[in-house]
Amino acid sequence: MALPFLPGNSFADPNKTRYHLSQTLGYKNGYTIPKVQDTNALTENDLDELANYQPTLTYGKKKEFPLEQFLPAHVIFDKKVLMFKAFFKQTVHESHDEFYCVRLVKIYYYLEDDSIMISEPVVENSGIPQGKLIKRQRLPKNEFGDTWHWKDFNIGAELTIYGKTFKIYDCDEFTKEYMASEGIVLNQPEECPSDLYNISREQPHRSYKTPTQFDKLKQFIELDRKVLRFFCIWDDSDKIFGEIRPCILHFFLVDNTMEIREIHTPNDGRDPFPVFIGRRRIPIDLNNIPVSFPAICMELSENEITEWFEPKHFKIGETLFILGRRFLLYDCDNFTKSYYREKFNVQEFTPLDVTTKVTNLKEKQIPPYNGYGSLEDSLQSCLSLIPQPPKKDFIKILENANKVLRYLAIMKSVHAEDKLRHFIISYYLSDEMIAIYEKSQRNSGILGGKFLERTRVQKPGSHVDSPEFYTPADFAIGAVMEIFKHRFIITDADEYVLKYLESGKFPISTINSIRIKHGKEPLETLDGINTLKENELMSNSKHYSESQSRYTKYDPEYKWKV
Repeated sequence: MALPFLPGNSFADPNKTRYHLSQTLGYKNGYTIPKVQDTNALTENDLDELANYQPTLTYGKKKEFPLEQFLPAHVIFDKKVLMFKAFFKQTVHESHDEFYCVRLVKIYYYLEDDSIMISEPVVENSGIPQGKLIKRQRLPKNEFGDTWHWKDFNIGAELTIYGKTFKIYDCDEFTKEYMASEGIVLNQPEECPSDLYNISREQPHRSYKTPTQFDKLKQFIELDRKVLRFFCIWDDSDKIFGEIRPCILHFFLVDNTMEIREIHTPNDGRDPFPVFIGRRRIPIDLNNIPVSFPAICMELSENEITEWFEPKHFKIGETLFILGRRFLLYDCDNFTKSYYREKFNVQEFTPLDVTTKVTNLKEKQIPPYNGYGSLEDSLQSCLSLIPQPPKKDFIKILENANKVLRYLAIMKSVHAEDKLRHFIISYYLSDEMIAIYEKSQRNSGILGGKFLERTRVQKPGSHVDSPEFYTPADFAIGAVMEIFKHRFIITDADEYVLKYLESGKFPISTINSIRIKHGKEPLETLDGINTLKENELMSNSKHYSESQSRYTKYDPEYKWKV
């Protein structure tokens, strides 16, 4: 029984007496059921021992390596795409010039999900709808449900997808490196077949000479949308009510036409018509016509004109007579300069100073303020014929909305009863307006309430046309404010006023007056505000930490109760 079960060591069991095959079916309740054969004679303990048994090798246990971290495919192969260049031939029907056309495509294989996209680069004037031919998906390979895999791709391979056969002839460098790392040897790149019809459409270079007649088609192809631009002035100052107007002269090289446009400025008093002289071919001299021409009954045509304006007639510093008007060219743009350098070998383009020739308009004088409405409203009636509402600084309004500086003040008066009156001065940061409210007092004989509507207040002594208004820098403790012939002495201010003044660039004297009033130390310079804020933040954080430790010591769950 201890011999191994090898050829030559097998023997017959002398105790075996039954040699028939046992039945696999039995009967129970009249039904045939299969018998369960106990093929495994081992007990559960033996099976557990064999499952946990680890045989020791000759040289000891093998070295166990740590298991590598599992990474999904969409993480490993993210943004890794194989690109193959391929082509397919499409049959062309009902054409005697071509039988098929070769269409180039690019096959993109996305490694993260084995999906494929086929796109055809757009060719100009091809007449074929191009772009994405097959959107990204897994493409079927055969009728058994298999899909195309990157192992099936190789240079020279043919892929049949949805009835079209694509042949791969090249790929990019990343694809070559990836296929080589996977052990796939790519074939040598092949040449893509050329489209015979496209080759036949290519016209050979002309070997004959251009005829003596001017080629207008060549002029259109080479000079289309190329325009010479000169800056000029029309001098009409020698006539009554005449003036000097700045203009722009455009010369179109494609057909030797020209136009002149007038430069309009705001409120120049002229209608903004599009052009001064419409685009046309303009002759140099309209009077130079044959004497025999019947001008009384016929109009001039191109046959009677001997010379037209051309680029050779334009030069900076020269005066041209165009349709009876004098135009002085004083400058041109960069394209015009480069054209004259190449065509006429002109190197000097010194612009002329025409500021002295242009008639200076009278300076607009704004009339004095008439007292009706606000200063801004009256100014709008002087700027335009139809007054527009003055523009507001909406950014300042949004940033300072609902921000009000409040001060406590008393009235400075010769009357004894006015000295006991208390006022609250509100300064609105959004529109720099001031409102005054009087606190009511019992048995004073004076009704409290609104003392001054919300309005802008000028400083005493400022000019009406250029007024100077009160700012937060003027509201210092003890300062005397004269508001519409009433004098007020500032006695106190809110804590928010002090924070606002310290956050901006305001006089140190104003800030110190409020700090002293609130029982704080005065500052020597504005730089001390930042140091003071840091000390306050440190003290506040220290106080907060002490309070938190106190709560934790006596009641650990205080923070949760809050």
